[in-house]
Amino acid sequence: MSVTPRRRSILLATAAATVAATAPAAAAGSAGRGPDRPSGPLVIGHRGAAGWRPEHTADAYAYAVRSGADWIEPDLVPTKDHVLVVRHENEIGGTTDVAGHPEFADRRTTRTVDGKAVTGWFTEDFTLRELRTLRTVERLPQVRNRNTVFDGRGRVMTFQEVVDLARRLSKESGRRITVFPETKHPAYFRSIGLPLEEELIRAVRRNRLTARDCVVQSFDPSSLRRVAAARLGLPLWQALGTSGGPYGHPLTYQDMMSPAGLREIASYAHWIGPDKSSLLPPGTLLRDAHAAGLKVGAYTFRAENRYLPAAHRRGGAPDDFGDAFAEYAFHYGQGVDAVVTDFPDIAVQARAGLRP
Repeated sequence: MSVTPRRRSILLATAAATVAATAPAAAAGSAGRGPDRPSGPLVIGHRGAAGWRPEHTADAYAYAVRSGADWIEPDLVPTKDHVLVVRHENEIGGTTDVAGHPEFADRRTTRTVDGKAVTGWFTEDFTLRELRTLRTVERLPQVRNRNTVFDGRGRVMTFQEVVDLARRLSKESGRRITVFPETKHPAYFRSIGLPLEEELIRAVRRNRLTARDCVVQSFDPSSLRRVAAARLGLPLWQALGTSGGPYGHPLTYQDMMSPAGLREIASYAHWIGPDKSSLLPPGTLLRDAHAAGLKVGAYTFRAENRYLPAAHRRGGAPDDFGDAFAEYAFHYGQGVDAVVTDFPDIAVQARAGLRP
């Protein structure tokens, strides 16, 4: 059987990542770093290891940690019975097999979420028991065709299950793994009587999560302020978009990234999370944030050409892997404190290259 160059590159990359993720956990935590603190920027598994497994699945989170991630990121949305589950969005038509369940055909509807009309199936219309009957699928099958082999093998996880998994993976790896939940569309969920923050706060207290166990993020500063008011002692991360601003707020993200805006963020948060493009020269965001006493974690690092700067693309197709190492080297060299990545194994290897 003949193999095209593009197909060969994907196969080789997949094989290399599989070796990295299935190696002994001790190896992932070695190479000169301590049991809890890496010698370099933190590596955050974006929805687990979304480049190698369908996102927000137990496989994706375990893969991330076993390949060296320091934190794992669950996006939080509620069920009808107000249980926090982890999905990229509350609309689950693209991340589960719900469309293939005739018993839920009448649940398909259109809702206005943060000012935008969205059609599909929504977690807030399902009880947890009903969601348990669904199975997860790859969200971007055209980009990550390699991940579709795992379609149907995972289930929708609760936030509690992610916390429990992080603790098991911490024991397995010998490293303290931090959970990094994001409150999704908090204003919308509050408006329909399913607020996220109260349930998250209860979960933090129930599990006795400390600053080493949990960091809370949101694009919505009001959501972070609600968490801050609970005095949980957790670091907070203000995520920042590239255009517009947080829904329902008068400030734009550009306002928030100004020196004055950063000082305001520092009054309630410990981190900012800008898109990686916001840190490119001649901008001064990284320097300004550090001057305001904030740490900076950039998102989202990927390996496919379509997500890389033009100078780092390789091959002719948008979904071929490019020179992701070069992009990490640039941002690590600029002094970012963390990277949020679909490919934590590559980020960890790139970080290892920083050591003398």
